[in-house]
Amino acid sequence: MYRNIGKVVLSLALPLVLVVVALVAPASAQQSVRLQYRTSAPGATTAQAEPWLQLFNDGTTTIPLDQVKIRYYLTGAETYRFACSWAVVGCSTVTGQFVRQSGADQYLEVGFTSGNLAPGANTGDLQLRFYRADWQTFTQSDDYSYGSNTAYTNWDKVTVHVNGRLAWGRPNGTEPTPTPTPTVPPTGSAGVLFDDFTYSGSSDPRLAQRGWTVRSSSGGPGVPGATWSPSAVSFPGGLLTLDSTTNGTAAGTVQTELSTANRKFFEGTYGARVRFSDAPTGGPDGEHVVQTFFTITPLRYNLDPDYGELDFEYLPNGGWGEPSNILYTTSWETYQADPWQAVNTHTEERASFAGWHDLVIQVSGGRIRYYVDGRLFADHGDVYYPETPMWIMFNQWFIDLQSATGTRTYRQQVDWLYYSKNEVVPPADVTARVASLRAAGTSFTDTVPNP
Repeated sequence: MYRNIGKVVLSLALPLVLVVVALVAPASAQQSVRLQYRTSAPGATTAQAEPWLQLFNDGTTTIPLDQVKIRYYLTGAETYRFACSWAVVGCSTVTGQFVRQSGADQYLEVGFTSGNLAPGANTGDLQLRFYRADWQTFTQSDDYSYGSNTAYTNWDKVTVHVNGRLAWGRPNGTEPTPTPTPTVPPTGSAGVLFDDFTYSGSSDPRLAQRGWTVRSSSGGPGVPGATWSPSAVSFPGGLLTLDSTTNGTAAGTVQTELSTANRKFFEGTYGARVRFSDAPTGGPDGEHVVQTFFTITPLRYNLDPDYGELDFEYLPNGGWGEPSNILYTTSWETYQADPWQAVNTHTEERASFAGWHDLVIQVSGGRIRYYVDGRLFADHGDVYYPETPMWIMFNQWFIDLQSATGTRTYRQQVDWLYYSKNEVVPPADVTARVASLRAAGTSFTDTVPNP
């Protein structure tokens, strides 16, 4: 729900050592892999370490990347978070997890979900990073795989396994069989929430009975001093309608929000049919308004690692430095309000999205996939994957206030909401299921268990 801010990219790398280890492929051809490593942050201590890797295929056989595991060895038992900042092969195909060894040591194991490495080719940059979950600085100079060179160099203190066999490097400590690439869990719903919003108004007692809260409390996001008004939330014709209004002053600004009362939504598929609008229903245009569909976990303290947020945010008049229409999908690891520090990743398209759209979020197998009208819009994961159950929310709020005079009202509407727990549902199937529920006369159902 907040401004997307990039993060500083640091890096780790290692001293010069040249070793090549060959691996005999199941076929008669021979495979040979080689790994290079560099750092742009050679200090002994750091707040964020960032290995930059390049993997080479010096053999004569194509290597499926989903058979490859790369290990970077650390000293100590602290809890770390992994992320891919940028990769030629695409961060959406790169996975990372920390594996405990005997004693106090561990390693970061990097894998791939897809792709092939042809003979004579290399992966190009894999710009990876990791940091402590509590965001404290740490000593990296005592890590087995650490080095201080700032140019790519062959390095054998980072190992490479292909199809479960050591193909490059010298391991450190215990070396169990590399873990398999994570797969999407089997489908099968563990509960469904569906609501087509047939309510008489924001004071309809069925809203609370069915687990909804119409916001009236003050606070962010949006204009300081603005009011969150239940009276500006209505349901004409079975459409959740958020009417947010301003006259250019904080006292004359009304924002709107509907939220689930229970935080019981985590992995699975979220879907909603949402109408965005580019212009107000009345009054002068130009306000930096944000129209949303999202899930969120409360922030218990600054840079809380268990915070999570998955956003669709449409800015019809721009804002946050954007001059005009833009749709964001943003996945959050955490943030700090003061001084502002955001840990998120986002995908955006600069175009008008006025009108009705089917929005779907799939959360499964370490990936967050956002769809707009059946089209894959964004694919996020790694450190940005949520850790805890979330609320589902719709809100419409103002980033700031413009200088125009006269009252203006912006309208966002929602036709229906659908959620299936622990099930990956294709976007077309989401809309088909909603149609079936409506054909059966079902206006609301909730079989999602409370936590």
